[in-house]
Amino acid sequence: MTVYAQTLHATLYGLPSDDEPLPAALDALLQATHTTTAPEQETAVLRQVAEQLRNAAEIIQRYQYRAQWDRLPANVATQLQDAHDRAQEIAQALDCVAPAFSSRPTTDPVPGPQRSHSRSTTPVATTPTPPAGRRR
Repeated sequence: MTVYAQTLHATLYGLPSDDEPLPAALDALLQATHTTTAPEQETAVLRQVAEQLRNAAEIIQRYQYRAQWDRLPANVATQLQDAHDRAQEIAQALDCVAPAFSSRPTTDPVPGPQRSHSRSTTPVATTPTPPAGRRR
């Protein structure tokens, strides 16, 4: 049922289906992740993101050179170099993990502790446990 709903959603909102080529623009690629169901497509999405990050690294590097040429403050070129290096590192990491989505185990993994993906820094309130005492 979910597959039909995703296909209908893709059709209604003009999103790509599994048999269409992946979009190159990151915003369109983000939309494709909502309708991608085949493991091979998920791998392809990650590889496309890695490729886009390599393109972004090249753009960043050009601005780094431009900052040096235009004699902007040294920290500008340094920060751009750091951003360039990080983008390349992330692209390499995505290249390494992408194949895992195509070769998932056929059985469901044993459920482990659930982790919250929330980035909230607010501590969770807990109810204090009263000290153990004697029963009367």
